[in-house]
Amino acid sequence: MAAALEIRDLRKQFAVGRPAVDGVSFEVAPGEIVVLLGPSGCGKTTTLRCVAGLEQPTGGAIGIAGRVVTSPAEGVFVPPRLRNIGMVFQSYAVWPHMTVRQNVVYPLRQRGVAKAEAKRMSDETLELVGLADYAERAVVSLSGGQMQRVALARSLVYRPQLLLLDEPLSNLDAKLRLRLRDDLRRILKQTGMTALYVTHDQAEAVVLGDRIGVMREGRLLQIGTPDEIYNRPADLFVANFTGASNELKGTLLERNGAFGTVDLGSGARLEAALLQPAAPGDKVRVALRPESIALGKQGGANSYRARVLDRRYQGTQTVYDIDFFGRKLEVLELGTAPRHEPGVDTPVALPRETCWAYREEAG
Repeated sequence: MAAALEIRDLRKQFAVGRPAVDGVSFEVAPGEIVVLLGPSGCGKTTTLRCVAGLEQPTGGAIGIAGRVVTSPAEGVFVPPRLRNIGMVFQSYAVWPHMTVRQNVVYPLRQRGVAKAEAKRMSDETLELVGLADYAERAVVSLSGGQMQRVALARSLVYRPQLLLLDEPLSNLDAKLRLRLRDDLRRILKQTGMTALYVTHDQAEAVVLGDRIGVMREGRLLQIGTPDEIYNRPADLFVANFTGASNELKGTLLERNGAFGTVDLGSGARLEAALLQPAAPGDKVRVALRPESIALGKQGGANSYRARVLDRRYQGTQTVYDIDFFGRKLEVLELGTAPRHEPGVDTPVALPRETCWAYREEAG
């Protein structure tokens, strides 16, 4: 089946500085949700705007539903209005003088859809986004979350070939963001919509995406399923950005297949998964998620004792700082009651499959 969106060697160079997008290539299959994840300035929104036709790339090509819409080398540039795409922005971007229904019907009127059919399509879409009971209300009387649902309904109602979403939840408060995040995936899957979604929020990316692409400085570092991104990060940046906040420096002593023994100094050795090519003698950095460290437990290759330095109780979880051979590591433990006292030594286990070693220069 042909890709719904195909991006090949996309480049965007502004007047000064490094390229905003630097050789990005990926495809989105029909009905798939791909999330571009990365920090501010990494090129994810510029990539989205190139797909929308709001920016003209310097090089590369973009195809939507088998048709090339952008190719500077061939002189091809299809205007945004002719790409049959929908777009949901960070701001709500609703028409404030219209009712909810008028906002949603508007793109159908522009396309010459008959009045009865437009009402049927808008009713169906408002039901889908949970706003059927609000159809005749003034849009400005709604909450922020409801207005973003109106913007989503307006982008879905004419069933575009591709839906582009640029951090649409970032202006909502935390509770609304979580609720709409979960609803959004259900809505997109229910409609079979193909979507490209941009965010800097890792949890949002994992919940929404069939695949996630992590970007940095205009480059796409890794694209894969949430499980692949979370459990097998391609490099140290991907690991750090997706939550592996602990880092240990050492030297690779030996390797055994996919694992290796790392000398951390101070007499400490650690078995770690080698997610990049590395040879004995190489300087490496080991990335480790706080939630992957088990306090009060022993067993497996990496069993030690460590001193609890501090703890921060957060209701449903507790975050600890521990002294691990002179290095401070952060540990996250689920549970409604803290179990370990500061100043006390406790067993600690670091499962080797969750310790990811990368060559020093790759970081």
